[in-house]
Amino acid sequence: MMKFEKSELEREKKYLDKTIHLIRKKISTLGQELYDDDSKILEFKKFIWDTHTEMDPNEMRSMMAESDLQVSIMQNKGNYLQRLFRIQNKPYFGSIRFKENGDESDIYIGITHVEDKLDYYVHDWRSPICSMFYDFETGPAYYKAPSGIIEGQITRKRQYIIEDGELKNIFDNDLNISDSLLQEVLAEETSDKMKNIVNTIQEEQNKVIRNTTDKNLIVEGIAGSGKTSVALHRIAFLLYRLPNLTSNNIVIFTPNKIFSEYISNVLPELGEDNTYSMTFYDILCQNITEYKDIENFTDFISRYYKGEVSTFDLIKYKQSDEIIEDLNNYVKDIVEGAMFTKDFVFDQSIEVSIDELNNMLQYKYKNFPLWDRVHEIAKRIAYNNYNGLLKNITIIEKKLKELLNLEMDLKVIFKAFFDSKYSKIKCKIKDKYLFYEDACLFLYLKSLLMGFNTNHVIKQVVIDEAQDYNKLQYYIIKRIFKKANYTILGDTNQTINPYYKYRSLEELKDIFNSSRYIKLTKTYRSTDKIIQYTNQILGLNYVTAIRNKKASDIIFRTDVKKEDFISDITNLQTISKSIAIITKNDEEAENIYNELKENFDISLIDGYGHIKRDLVVVPSYVAKGLEFDSVIVYTELNNQYTEKDKYLYYVACTRAQHNLLIYNRTI
Repeated sequence: MMKFEKSELEREKKYLDKTIHLIRKKISTLGQELYDDDSKILEFKKFIWDTHTEMDPNEMRSMMAESDLQVSIMQNKGNYLQRLFRIQNKPYFGSIRFKENGDESDIYIGITHVEDKLDYYVHDWRSPICSMFYDFETGPAYYKAPSGIIEGQITRKRQYIIEDGELKNIFDNDLNISDSLLQEVLAEETSDKMKNIVNTIQEEQNKVIRNTTDKNLIVEGIAGSGKTSVALHRIAFLLYRLPNLTSNNIVIFTPNKIFSEYISNVLPELGEDNTYSMTFYDILCQNITEYKDIENFTDFISRYYKGEVSTFDLIKYKQSDEIIEDLNNYVKDIVEGAMFTKDFVFDQSIEVSIDELNNMLQYKYKNFPLWDRVHEIAKRIAYNNYNGLLKNITIIEKKLKELLNLEMDLKVIFKAFFDSKYSKIKCKIKDKYLFYEDACLFLYLKSLLMGFNTNHVIKQVVIDEAQDYNKLQYYIIKRIFKKANYTILGDTNQTINPYYKYRSLEELKDIFNSSRYIKLTKTYRSTDKIIQYTNQILGLNYVTAIRNKKASDIIFRTDVKKEDFISDITNLQTISKSIAIITKNDEEAENIYNELKENFDISLIDGYGHIKRDLVVVPSYVAKGLEFDSVIVYTELNNQYTEKDKYLYYVACTRAQHNLLIYNRTI
């Protein structure tokens, strides 16, 4: 522990004990209140049920509203009780002494607030006053309160390490929050799940987390800059700050299920429920029913790196921005050329002329997607002929489609695009299996003709690994979640898609209006030697390393044998909690796993299921976003990384925090 005056140390210990005592008292009180509330609500509901036949509708609505209010209050108490349980042995992690208009007070900062009769023992890290802890050194400071800007002086900034209710260490940070505690945190070994960084959030990260001014944020951050952590802490902040926003109103797009599992602890640690997590592949599967099987993103990438692609230019065209315009023109031609070829006659007494049908198709309902136009015409015919009832509407719609001059089978329409004048390259599409690049195009075409499956519940969308999505995918996401605000995070240097690359994610400002583009340039993951090497891979020079721990040299090996693996892994296990063997593709990963599974308790990661990171073998394109104490980057001698694979190689190498070994290097 740093040296402090005995009286100051005793004061801090006394304050900690007092705070823990208050929290435990609150836990006991809240527990009893919840027990009593539960009984009252059950009695109240029984009363409503017993007397509902005697109540008029207004009384019933009033009673139900009162019941819902009591349940809501009870849920809030329960949520707060859970947060108190979580912090009872570690109530805060930092404090500032703030002087304003001659008055000086200590502001203790933790995961959630703790107060006694409006006397705040701990402030929630997301509250306005706590922003100064992250944004300012000692000296002049200010924060934005509901009443306006509050200015003053930070006369002391302090951080604490508290374990099991005991004060283990105190750091006074007169210069920068990163100096002492951050280095101690960075020196820790990794665990199976991502941890929250609430006690070490940096100023550049805090500007992203607390931004409520801009509708959309586009964040470009180098490997190890904490993009994912920033995204999750931003979610927690928005849940705290924005009224009527709940975890059910937020979705986060992740690269795969393994990554979703990896980050699943962060929001609960911050006292919030996990949001809905999904991949773009989930969107494809939810919206495409016409094909039996759809390829996922990992297999799409794997095809290329396993050398199974013979039509690179075709796939590149299917992934390009250019094909968006081609599809738009193709669909426009279909829609504008659509017409009925005969009068509509049905049920002996119903007849609608061809002119009236085409007038409704091309003018009256022209603001609807083409498929919806036919549905609206069917509704109109039924309404006009069955006294306002929608009788026989399904049969009417089916007969209307038979009278159109176009094929309404979406699979046929999609295949025809590649034989049309609009497609730059001709190709054939399979009947049952849809490649990933084709699935993206098919969903876009389907949505243009049938309408996008809009979701009005989601208010905030977070997209991680943003460089992996082409602009067509962003158009689809934006149309599905059309009322949402967006936080988009990525790094063009970590692009693993060989067919598509952004110069900068700032290009996305053309799609997302009212956007702010922000760059994160400091890396907290790797040692300076690893950073120097990975910089050389891509010719980077702007990466700033934060770790100051003595770094190990990078080890290179060629013509590797099984004995080399066994020796290196055995040595790494004495100094590392998590070790990854990162291969170029999934075929190599499976081979290495089969070779080593008799010697070690090793796991093969394929993008699905639970990740236990003690010792794993994983393909490079599945390892995105993960980090490990030690990494062995491996390729077979006949499949080495070359210049065209440099971004994938960069991803593999930047997963390492402390130790990096490279087998069979080419680049």
